[in-house]
Amino acid sequence: MPSYVITGANRGIGIEFVRQLSADPANTVFGLVRNKGNSQDLLALEKERANVRVLEADVTDAPRLRAAADEVAKATGGTLEYLINNAAYVQKERFDYDPVTYGEKGEDAALEADLDQNFRVNVLGVVHTTNAFLPLLRAAAKHTTARVITLSSGVGDVDLTLAMPFAGALPYCASKAAVNMVVAKYAAKFTDENLVFLAISPGLVDTSTSPPTPEELKGAIAFITALHKVYPDWEAKPLTPTQSVTAMLKVIPNVERKDSGAFVSHLGSKKWV
Repeated sequence: MPSYVITGANRGIGIEFVRQLSADPANTVFGLVRNKGNSQDLLALEKERANVRVLEADVTDAPRLRAAADEVAKATGGTLEYLINNAAYVQKERFDYDPVTYGEKGEDAALEADLDQNFRVNVLGVVHTTNAFLPLLRAAAKHTTARVITLSSGVGDVDLTLAMPFAGALPYCASKAAVNMVVAKYAAKFTDENLVFLAISPGLVDTSTSPPTPEELKGAIAFITALHKVYPDWEAKPLTPTQSVTAMLKVIPNVERKDSGAFVSHLGSKKWV
């Protein structure tokens, strides 16, 4: 019975992973959230499906993550086949700022705060979460291929950044480039074990729960316009969470040890949209 832990499972891509994976009663799916009180849809899914369990832990809280891993271990006999690092911080304010803009506006404190928050959640959070569940994954790897899947973003690809070119969203893009290296480092560490690490971009996905602010809309238009220069045949239409997760679940189970440490798109390639 394959077991999955999905972080950031209360909404968007995270809850869609839980929904699609738990549709197979043979799977045991753990949705990890920061606050159960803000996870009503996920809790409803837990009541509906016997193979769904909701756990509470912040990905930046290492002791609480280890406690969550202990809960999973009790339910699975000490193993875990899949960890999906989905939780992330997506910056809304100052999204269109490039490195120079912070300086021009004299927003040095904002620069430091933005970089700190993006790296704390998107990079450090992945390390803490992976380390917490690593004993369970290694136990599973003695019998099957265990996989750690980390959701990254195409904006973490240096080649795409230069091709667009897109200078905005510095903290977010830098954090995604950094987490790609984190994934590669784990892959380098575990070359002798049946553990696979993969960074995957979900594509450009609409996970919004409210209309964008004027500032957010301005940043989105600038980004989509730049992206369209690289992909002129792209319809410039974001994916739904359902479409994104469906595509990723065609890639994830087929990733083998030879692929460990790679960074790919939801299509299993370097085509980001």
